[in-house]
Amino acid sequence: MFRKSFKVFDVHGHLPYRLLFGNKSRHALVSNYGAERSERMRLTWDFPEPPPLQDESDSVPLIDRWVQELDKFGIGGLNFLTALDNDNMADQLARHPDRFTGFAYHSIEEEGAAVELRRAVNELGLKGYKLFGPLTSKPFDDPSFTPIWTFLAEKKLPVLIHFGLLGHAGGIAHHPNISPLAIFNTAREYPDIPFIIPHFGAGYFQELLHLCWSCPNVYVDTSGSNQWMRWMPYELTLESVLRKTYELIGPDRIIFGTDASGFPRGYPYRYLQDQVRAARELRFPEDDIEKIFGNNARRLLGLEQWHPAEHALKSSIIEQA
Repeated sequence: MFRKSFKVFDVHGHLPYRLLFGNKSRHALVSNYGAERSERMRLTWDFPEPPPLQDESDSVPLIDRWVQELDKFGIGGLNFLTALDNDNMADQLARHPDRFTGFAYHSIEEEGAAVELRRAVNELGLKGYKLFGPLTSKPFDDPSFTPIWTFLAEKKLPVLIHFGLLGHAGGIAHHPNISPLAIFNTAREYPDIPFIIPHFGAGYFQELLHLCWSCPNVYVDTSGSNQWMRWMPYELTLESVLRKTYELIGPDRIIFGTDASGFPRGYPYRYLQDQVRAARELRFPEDDIEKIFGNNARRLLGLEQWHPAEHALKSSIIEQA
Protein backbone atom coordinates (compact mmCIF):
# COMPACT_ATOMS: atom_id res chain seq x y z
CA MET A 1 0.00 0.00 0.00
CA PHE A 2 1.17 3.49 -0.86
CA ARG A 3 0.11 6.65 0.88
CA LYS A 4 -3.48 7.18 -0.01
CA SER A 5 -3.22 9.61 -2.91
CA PHE A 6 -0.04 8.37 -4.59
CA LYS A 7 -0.29 7.03 -8.13
CA VAL A 8 2.33 4.78 -9.71
CA PHE A 9 3.98 5.81 -12.97
CA ASP A 10 5.47 2.96 -15.02
CA VAL A 11 8.42 3.92 -17.25
CA HIS A 12 8.58 0.72 -19.29
CA GLY A 13 5.77 -0.45 -21.57
CA HIS A 14 5.50 -1.51 -25.21
CA LEU A 15 3.02 -1.00 -27.97
CA PRO A 16 3.35 -3.53 -30.85
CA TYR A 17 6.69 -3.15 -32.62
CA ARG A 18 9.17 -5.00 -34.81
CA LEU A 19 12.31 -6.46 -33.33
CA LEU A 20 14.66 -7.85 -35.98
CA PHE A 21 17.30 -10.39 -35.04
CA GLY A 22 18.86 -10.52 -38.50
CA ASN A 23 17.98 -12.18 -41.78
CA LYS A 24 18.72 -15.78 -40.82
CA SER A 25 15.75 -17.85 -39.77
CA ARG A 26 16.00 -19.79 -36.53
CA HIS A 27 16.56 -23.51 -36.53
CA ALA A 28 13.51 -25.46 -35.39
CA LEU A 29 15.37 -26.78 -32.35
CA VAL A 30 16.06 -23.23 -31.15
CA SER A 31 12.50 -22.07 -31.83
CA ASN A 32 11.00 -25.06 -30.03
CA TYR A 33 13.35 -24.56 -27.10
CA GLY A 34 12.31 -20.91 -26.77
CA ALA A 35 8.63 -21.77 -27.04
CA GLU A 36 8.90 -24.46 -24.36
CA ARG A 37 10.60 -22.14 -21.88
CA SER A 38 8.15 -19.32 -22.66
CA GLU A 39 5.25 -21.63 -21.90
CA ARG A 40 6.89 -22.68 -18.66
CA MET A 41 7.25 -19.02 -17.66
CA ARG A 42 3.61 -18.35 -18.57
CA LEU A 43 2.49 -21.13 -16.28
CA THR A 44 4.84 -20.00 -13.52
CA TRP A 45 3.45 -16.46 -13.56
CA ASP A 46 -0.13 -17.55 -14.28
CA PHE A 47 -0.42 -15.39 -17.36
CA PRO A 48 -3.34 -15.95 -19.75
CA GLU A 49 -2.82 -18.37 -22.59
CA PRO A 50 -2.46 -16.55 -25.94
CA PRO A 51 -5.38 -17.12 -28.31
CA PRO A 52 -4.59 -19.23 -31.40
CA LEU A 53 -5.47 -16.32 -33.69
CA GLN A 54 -5.80 -12.58 -33.23
CA ASP A 55 -9.33 -11.80 -32.13
CA GLU A 56 -10.59 -9.29 -34.65
CA SER A 57 -13.96 -9.06 -32.89
CA ASP A 58 -12.63 -6.76 -30.18
CA SER A 59 -13.59 -3.30 -31.37
CA VAL A 60 -11.91 -1.44 -28.48
CA PRO A 61 -8.82 0.40 -29.75
CA LEU A 62 -5.60 -0.93 -28.27
CA ILE A 63 -4.70 2.28 -26.45
CA ASP A 64 -8.18 2.37 -24.90
CA ARG A 65 -7.66 -1.15 -23.62
CA TRP A 66 -4.51 0.09 -21.92
CA VAL A 67 -6.53 2.85 -20.23
CA GLN A 68 -8.88 0.17 -18.93
CA GLU A 69 -5.88 -1.77 -17.60
CA LEU A 70 -4.42 1.25 -15.82
CA ASP A 71 -7.80 2.03 -14.28
CA LYS A 72 -8.26 -1.59 -13.23
CA PHE A 73 -5.06 -1.56 -11.19
CA GLY A 74 -5.03 2.11 -10.21
CA ILE A 75 -1.90 2.99 -12.22
CA GLY A 76 -1.42 6.69 -12.83
CA GLY A 77 0.48 6.55 -16.10
CA LEU A 78 2.58 4.44 -18.45
CA ASN A 79 5.47 5.35 -20.72
CA PHE A 80 5.63 3.36 -23.96
CA LEU A 81 9.09 2.75 -25.37
CA THR A 82 8.16 1.24 -28.72
CA ALA A 83 5.50 1.27 -31.41
CA LEU A 84 5.37 0.38 -35.09
CA ASP A 85 6.98 3.75 -35.82
CA ASN A 86 7.15 7.20 -34.28
CA ASP A 87 4.03 8.46 -36.02
CA ASN A 88 2.09 5.45 -34.77
CA MET A 89 3.35 6.15 -31.27
CA ALA A 90 2.25 9.79 -31.42
CA ASP A 91 -1.15 8.88 -32.84
CA GLN A 92 -1.78 6.41 -30.03
CA LEU A 93 -0.67 8.81 -27.30
CA ALA A 94 -2.83 11.61 -28.66
CA ARG A 95 -5.97 9.75 -27.55
CA HIS A 96 -4.97 9.88 -23.87
CA PRO A 97 -2.15 12.38 -23.30
CA ASP A 98 -2.96 12.52 -19.59
CA ARG A 99 -2.20 8.80 -19.11
CA PHE A 100 0.61 7.96 -21.52
CA THR A 101 3.95 9.24 -22.72
CA GLY A 102 6.24 7.69 -25.33
CA PHE A 103 9.77 7.48 -26.65
CA ALA A 104 11.08 7.61 -30.19
CA TYR A 105 12.00 4.16 -31.46
CA HIS A 106 14.06 3.79 -34.62
CA SER A 107 17.54 2.47 -35.35
CA ILE A 108 20.32 4.85 -34.42
CA GLU A 109 22.22 3.47 -37.42
CA GLU A 110 19.63 4.22 -40.07
CA GLU A 111 20.22 7.07 -42.48
CA GLY A 112 18.67 10.24 -41.13
CA ALA A 113 18.34 8.92 -37.58
CA ALA A 114 19.20 12.30 -36.06
CA VAL A 115 16.69 14.12 -38.26
CA GLU A 116 14.00 11.59 -37.35
CA LEU A 117 14.76 11.97 -33.66
CA ARG A 118 14.44 15.76 -33.89
CA ARG A 119 11.10 15.37 -35.66
CA ALA A 120 9.87 12.83 -33.13
CA VAL A 121 10.68 15.16 -30.25
CA ASN A 122 10.00 18.60 -31.69
CA GLU A 123 6.97 17.80 -33.85
CA LEU A 124 5.48 14.64 -32.36
CA GLY A 125 6.14 15.46 -28.71
CA LEU A 126 7.95 12.24 -27.79
CA LYS A 127 9.97 12.42 -24.59
CA GLY A 128 13.02 10.20 -25.06
CA TYR A 129 14.75 7.60 -27.21
CA LYS A 130 14.69 3.79 -27.01
CA LEU A 131 17.60 1.64 -28.24
CA PHE A 132 18.83 -1.94 -28.04
CA GLY A 133 22.53 -2.45 -27.39
CA PRO A 134 22.73 -5.99 -28.86
CA LEU A 135 21.01 -4.77 -32.04
CA THR A 136 23.44 -1.87 -32.63
CA SER A 137 26.49 -2.86 -34.63
CA LYS A 138 28.60 0.28 -34.19
CA PRO A 139 30.14 1.42 -30.90
CA PHE A 140 27.97 4.00 -29.18
CA ASP A 141 30.83 6.52 -29.25
CA ASP A 142 31.13 6.26 -33.04
CA PRO A 143 31.44 9.81 -34.47
CA SER A 144 28.42 9.24 -36.72
CA PHE A 145 26.21 9.26 -33.61
CA THR A 146 27.43 12.66 -32.39
CA PRO A 147 24.39 14.60 -33.76
CA ILE A 148 22.09 12.21 -31.83
CA TRP A 149 23.88 12.61 -28.51
CA THR A 150 24.32 16.37 -28.96
CA PHE A 151 20.59 16.86 -29.52
CA LEU A 152 19.62 14.68 -26.57
CA ALA A 153 22.07 16.52 -24.32
CA GLU A 154 20.70 19.90 -25.39
CA LYS A 155 17.18 18.74 -24.57
CA LYS A 156 18.26 16.73 -21.48
CA LEU A 157 16.12 13.89 -22.77
CA PRO A 158 16.39 10.35 -21.38
CA VAL A 159 17.64 7.42 -23.44
CA LEU A 160 16.61 3.90 -22.42
CA ILE A 161 18.97 1.24 -23.78
CA HIS A 162 18.40 -2.47 -23.35
CA PHE A 163 21.67 -4.24 -22.58
CA GLY A 164 22.19 -7.86 -21.58
CA LEU A 165 20.30 -10.97 -22.64
CA LEU A 166 17.75 -10.16 -25.32
CA GLY A 167 14.66 -12.11 -26.28
CA HIS A 168 13.29 -15.36 -24.94
CA ALA A 169 15.42 -18.45 -24.38
CA GLY A 170 17.44 -18.99 -27.54
CA GLY A 171 17.90 -15.22 -27.95
CA ILE A 172 21.02 -13.06 -28.04
CA ALA A 173 23.66 -13.84 -25.40
CA HIS A 174 26.79 -12.39 -27.01
CA HIS A 175 27.41 -9.10 -28.82
CA PRO A 176 29.99 -6.30 -28.73
CA ASN A 177 27.33 -3.98 -27.28
CA ILE A 178 25.69 -6.40 -24.85
CA SER A 179 27.25 -4.93 -21.69
CA PRO A 180 26.05 -1.65 -20.15
CA LEU A 181 29.70 -0.60 -20.16
CA ALA A 182 29.33 -0.19 -23.93
CA ILE A 183 27.76 3.21 -23.22
CA PHE A 184 30.53 4.28 -20.79
CA ASN A 185 32.40 6.70 -23.06
CA THR A 186 29.17 8.31 -24.28
CA ALA A 187 27.66 8.64 -20.81
CA ARG A 188 30.84 10.31 -19.58
CA GLU A 189 30.99 12.68 -22.54
CA TYR A 190 27.30 13.68 -22.31
CA PRO A 191 26.44 13.98 -18.59
CA ASP A 192 23.25 15.93 -19.41
CA ILE A 193 21.71 12.81 -20.95
CA PRO A 194 19.96 10.53 -18.45
CA PHE A 195 20.78 6.97 -19.55
CA ILE A 196 18.25 4.41 -18.27
CA ILE A 197 19.35 0.77 -18.21
CA PRO A 198 16.43 -1.67 -17.76
CA HIS A 199 16.11 -5.04 -16.01
CA PHE A 200 19.01 -4.30 -13.62
CA GLY A 201 21.31 -4.91 -16.61
CA ALA A 202 19.71 -8.26 -17.62
CA GLY A 203 22.66 -10.42 -16.59
CA TYR A 204 25.20 -7.62 -16.39
CA PHE A 205 24.38 -6.34 -12.93
CA GLN A 206 28.00 -5.87 -11.85
CA GLU A 207 28.83 -3.97 -15.03
CA LEU A 208 25.78 -1.76 -14.51
CA LEU A 209 26.83 -0.94 -10.95
CA HIS A 210 30.34 -0.11 -12.17
CA LEU A 211 28.81 2.19 -14.79
CA CYS A 212 26.66 3.87 -12.13
CA TRP A 213 29.74 4.33 -9.92
CA SER A 214 31.44 6.35 -12.65
CA CYS A 215 28.47 8.11 -14.26
CA PRO A 216 25.90 9.95 -12.11
CA ASN A 217 23.62 10.25 -15.16
CA VAL A 218 22.96 6.48 -15.32
CA TYR A 219 19.64 5.22 -13.95
CA VAL A 220 18.49 1.67 -13.20
CA ASP A 221 15.10 0.46 -14.45
CA THR A 222 13.60 -2.41 -12.41
CA SER A 223 11.29 -3.72 -15.12
CA GLY A 224 10.08 -7.20 -15.89
CA SER A 225 10.20 -10.57 -14.18
CA ASN A 226 14.02 -10.38 -14.18
CA GLN A 227 14.34 -14.02 -15.15
CA TRP A 228 18.00 -13.36 -16.01
CA MET A 229 18.78 -13.89 -12.31
CA ARG A 230 18.09 -17.60 -12.77
CA TRP A 231 20.99 -17.79 -15.22
CA MET A 232 23.59 -16.33 -12.90
CA PRO A 233 26.17 -18.67 -11.30
CA TYR A 234 25.42 -17.29 -7.83
CA GLU A 235 22.23 -16.61 -5.94
CA LEU A 236 20.41 -13.38 -6.72
CA THR A 237 16.90 -12.32 -5.75
CA LEU A 238 14.78 -9.28 -6.43
CA GLU A 239 15.41 -8.22 -2.83
CA SER A 240 19.17 -8.58 -3.12
CA VAL A 241 19.58 -6.64 -6.38
CA LEU A 242 17.18 -3.93 -5.21
CA ARG A 243 19.01 -3.63 -1.88
CA LYS A 244 22.44 -3.48 -3.51
CA THR A 245 21.29 -0.89 -6.07
CA TYR A 246 19.66 1.23 -3.37
CA GLU A 247 22.73 1.06 -1.13
CA LEU A 248 25.12 2.10 -3.88
CA ILE A 249 23.24 4.72 -5.91
CA GLY A 250 20.38 5.77 -3.62
CA PRO A 251 16.68 6.19 -4.38
CA ASP A 252 16.90 9.00 -6.95
CA ARG A 253 18.29 6.84 -9.77
CA ILE A 254 16.02 3.80 -9.50
CA ILE A 255 12.96 3.79 -11.75
CA PHE A 256 10.05 1.36 -11.65
CA GLY A 257 8.89 -0.46 -14.77
CA THR A 258 7.03 -3.64 -15.68
CA ASP A 259 7.80 -4.29 -19.38
CA ALA A 260 4.04 -4.37 -20.01
CA SER A 261 3.70 -5.49 -23.59
CA GLY A 262 0.26 -6.51 -24.75
CA PHE A 263 -2.78 -8.70 -24.48
CA PRO A 264 -4.15 -11.10 -23.36
CA ARG A 265 -1.59 -10.73 -20.54
CA GLY A 266 -2.40 -7.06 -20.06
CA TYR A 267 -0.78 -5.13 -17.26
CA PRO A 268 1.57 -7.46 -15.29
CA TYR A 269 0.44 -6.20 -11.91
CA ARG A 270 2.27 -8.99 -10.12
CA TYR A 271 5.59 -7.40 -11.07
CA LEU A 272 4.51 -4.24 -9.27
CA GLN A 273 3.33 -6.22 -6.26
CA ASP A 274 6.61 -8.09 -5.99
CA GLN A 275 8.72 -4.96 -6.29
CA VAL A 276 6.69 -3.02 -3.75
CA ARG A 277 6.82 -5.97 -1.38
CA ALA A 278 10.61 -6.14 -1.74
CA ALA A 279 10.99 -2.41 -1.09
CA ARG A 280 8.82 -2.63 2.01
CA GLU A 281 10.63 -5.68 3.36
CA LEU A 282 13.89 -3.75 2.88
CA ARG A 283 12.28 -0.93 4.89
CA PHE A 284 12.80 1.81 2.35
CA PRO A 285 11.43 5.15 3.60
CA GLU A 286 8.05 6.16 2.20
CA ASP A 287 9.44 9.14 0.27
CA ASP A 288 12.03 6.89 -1.39
CA ILE A 289 9.39 4.35 -2.38
CA GLU A 290 7.38 7.10 -4.02
CA LYS A 291 10.44 8.29 -5.90
CA ILE A 292 11.16 4.80 -7.22
CA PHE A 293 7.56 3.98 -8.15
CA GLY A 294 6.68 7.18 -9.93
CA ASN A 295 8.33 10.47 -9.10
CA ASN A 296 11.76 9.69 -10.56
CA ALA A 297 10.15 8.85 -13.90
CA ARG A 298 7.97 11.95 -13.74
CA ARG A 299 11.03 14.09 -13.10
CA LEU A 300 12.96 12.69 -16.07
CA LEU A 301 9.94 13.00 -18.36
CA GLY A 302 9.13 16.55 -17.30
CA LEU A 303 5.78 15.62 -15.74
CA GLU A 304 4.13 17.00 -12.63
CA GLN A 305 5.59 15.54 -9.45
CA TRP A 306 3.40 14.00 -6.78
CA HIS A 307 3.56 15.81 -3.42
CA PRO A 308 1.47 14.68 -0.44
CA ALA A 309 0.29 18.16 0.51
CA GLU A 310 -0.84 18.99 -3.03
CA HIS A 311 -2.59 15.70 -3.69
CA ALA A 312 -4.24 14.98 -0.37
CA LEU A 313 -7.71 15.00 -1.89
CA LYS A 314 -6.96 12.79 -4.90
CA SER A 315 -8.32 9.28 -5.10
CA SER A 316 -6.39 6.36 -3.69
CA ILE A 317 -4.53 3.82 -5.79
CA ILE A 318 -3.27 0.37 -5.00
CA GLU A 319 -4.75 -0.93 -1.79
CA GLN A 320 -2.60 -4.04 -1.85
CA ALA A 321 0.80 -4.22 -3.48
